Amino acid sequence: MALLTVVAPFLNERDSAADFAAFASKLGEEVKTRHGLDLEVILVDDGSSDDSIARYREYLSGNWRIVELSRNFGKEVALFAGIEQSRGDFVLMVDADLQHPYSVCLELIDKIMADPELDVVYSIRDDRMDESLKKAIAGRFFYWIINSRQRVNIPENAGDFRIMRRSVADALLTVRDKRRFNKGLYAWAGFRQEGVYYTPDARHAGTSKWSRLALVALSLEGITSFSVLPLRVLSGVGVLIGLAGMLYGLKILFEVMFHGIDVPGYPSLMVAVLVLGGFNLALLGLLGEYIWVAVSEVKDRPLYIVRRIHGPDRSS
Repeated sequence: MALLTVVAPFLNERDSAADFAAFASKLGEEVKTRHGLDLEVILVDDGSSDDSIARYREYLSGNWRIVELSRNFGKEVALFAGIEQSRGDFVLMVDADLQHPYSVCLELIDKIMADPELDVVYSIRDDRMDESLKKAIAGRFFYWIINSRQRVNIPENAGDFRIMRRSVADALLTVRDKRRFNKGLYAWAGFRQEGVYYTPDARHAGTSKWSRLALVALSLEGITSFSVLPLRVLSGVGVLIGLAGMLYGLKILFEVMFHGIDVPGYPSLMVAVLVLGGFNLALLGLLGEYIWVAVSEVKDRPLYIVRRIHGPDRSS
């Protein structure tokens, strides 16, 4: 019998444990009836400081494992750890906070099972119009940067909530980037993919672990991993500043030679210093981000460290 693996990373989700266990049990019965699939649940504890693991162990039943990481490595890496531990012919990735609707999970599964030529079915959030104008504009700008002049196109508002065949999961496991941006890696891997629109449910308990600063950091991770456009833009700005400086110099020379106008001293000097100094500092900072990505890859540290693996009859 074919196996479906559900991968769900979590961080301090003790209050959602009972609801998630009920979700997994219901899904297992449904997919067995509909498609003859067995269910495996892989939870990844990304450095929780509460008793989430004990709560999950109390409520989970059937074929499940909890991969306890040695510290918080971030959701991108936790998902990779879950995929690496999975054994399913199909891998479904969901959030442990249950914001991914049960009906959409079934829709993703039905869609990939109905078409043997389809490798991935991913979800696209359909509620972004309800967000603030500032956040919506920032999101559009981010996707414009990351997709400009690229061979692959990262679907806007597509996330980790998706199902993939084993061949796709194995392909993603060969990509050992240390600074991971999963949205970009899914698109880069290729295969035949199709999107499904959905509106997330409200959290069953707790609060989101994603702060604005964390979202900005993830966006910067994506840009430095998948786009060289910022460097090219700043290079172009540097050329324009250089040309403007040459034209300004010719203007001063013309005024001195033909009109006898004195060369302005302190103000023009300060403008030149501030403009060129600010531009150079911005360029150095951007170069530092790209260099840090390269340094992280060269160090070749493991993506994550497992502290313990928990199962129905073991804790080793």
